[in-house]
Amino acid sequence: MLFKPESEEDTKPPEVRKPGFWSRVLKRMVSLAVTLVILGGLAYIGWYAFQPKPNGGGGGRGGARLDLPVPVLAATPRTQDVPVYLDGVGSVRALNNVLVRAQVDGKLISVNFTEGQDVKKGDVLGEIDPVIYQAQYDQAVAKKAQDEAQLANQKLDLARYQQLAASNAGSKQQADTQRALVAQQEALVKADQAAIDNAQATLGYTKIIAPLSGRAGLRQVDQGNIIKASDATGLVIITQLQPIAVQFSLPQQQIVRVNAAAAKGALAVDVFGNDGVTVVDTGTLKGIDNQVDPTTGTLKLKAEFLNAKFQLWPGQFVNVRLKVETLEKAIVVPTSAVQRGPAGTFSYVIGPGDIATAKPVVVTQQNEHDAVIASGLSTSDRVVTTGFANLSDGAKVLIGTDDRAPTADLAPRKRSRSPDGKGGQGGQGGQAKEGQAKEGQAKDGEHRGRRERGEGDQKGQTGPAPAGQQSGGPAKSQP
Repeated sequence: MLFKPESEEDTKPPEVRKPGFWSRVLKRMVSLAVTLVILGGLAYIGWYAFQPKPNGGGGGRGGARLDLPVPVLAATPRTQDVPVYLDGVGSVRALNNVLVRAQVDGKLISVNFTEGQDVKKGDVLGEIDPVIYQAQYDQAVAKKAQDEAQLANQKLDLARYQQLAASNAGSKQQADTQRALVAQQEALVKADQAAIDNAQATLGYTKIIAPLSGRAGLRQVDQGNIIKASDATGLVIITQLQPIAVQFSLPQQQIVRVNAAAAKGALAVDVFGNDGVTVVDTGTLKGIDNQVDPTTGTLKLKAEFLNAKFQLWPGQFVNVRLKVETLEKAIVVPTSAVQRGPAGTFSYVIGPGDIATAKPVVVTQQNEHDAVIASGLSTSDRVVTTGFANLSDGAKVLIGTDDRAPTADLAPRKRSRSPDGKGGQGGQGGQAKEGQAKEGQAKDGEHRGRRERGEGDQKGQTGPAPAGQQSGGPAKSQP
């Protein structure tokens, strides 16, 4: 068999055709378009993120608009006399506290008081068997009668001896001796009288007498027991409750101030009840200690109270305040009007055009309600008392009224979400639903609009201002 040799062309592999030009261009255009879309989206996201947004979102979704005034409440400073107090802590102490003990030994045959009873000075609290002491008294009386009889006989003898001596019928020595016997017998009679007084006093001690007026405590000894003068427990403790004393302490830095005030006259002291607010009694400062306690750095003072209603009890811890002076015609503002910043205390003063300006003030003293201003304000100013959340220096304000006082929520309210998912209540442009107390109250995403309802401190209010809250209206001062 014969084979034909293959040629070089037959041994070459088949030629692979390359893709066309337009196909390559199309693929590149698609890739470029996708890249441009991605870059454009990223650029839009970045641009949107850096755009300034008003608090709480856009105006159409219930957020606050930057061009609207901030709703606030305002008050006008007033002048009044302000008392200056120094606060301290003390304890109630009885003016007199007596442990009633027996002064003689014997059997307790009667107890004439009830535990917790008010007793008066001189009342018989108990009685000890007086038989023995009565016998001693009778014996002393009889001894005196015997000595008095002897004295009378000796005086008669003295008179006879003196007559005999005068007529020289008797000796003068006998008369002088009889005179000495009479003097001795007179001294013996006086000793008998002293013994009678002693026996009478001892007999009186068998009745246990109240040494002062006060309230009896718990009975320490029961009837029928043998009671002794050496007993440490005694019969009962009597405590004087009216009047009563309070001993309290003040820092040593107030010594000069207290002494200067005490030199002008009696100082009033108030005692607070358990709530720390109600004054239960008012008394007078009676004494100042003569030295400072080195362990605590405090000075002890003592005040006296009538305690007419028995609201103060010995051993009770109380809060007291001492009135040292009165600031006459001082400028007073609500405490809420005083704000604190890095540079100190300041207040927002509403000027012309209802523009709030931060003004530094100096506060002399303040409490929960009022603050005394030493400098920085006058009675013609208007200060902001409520609505500081969105307030800044130079902001325009909308002065409201406090006729709608805020009420505390006793329980959390049920919150509903609006269809737009922003957590606000339904309505467009921030308008409240029908039946709400205020029109135009906006809600932000965190449901903060209800917390200060009625104070004019709504955040992000975009609707029309409620009636009676127009700009430039008069400010209503707080009581």
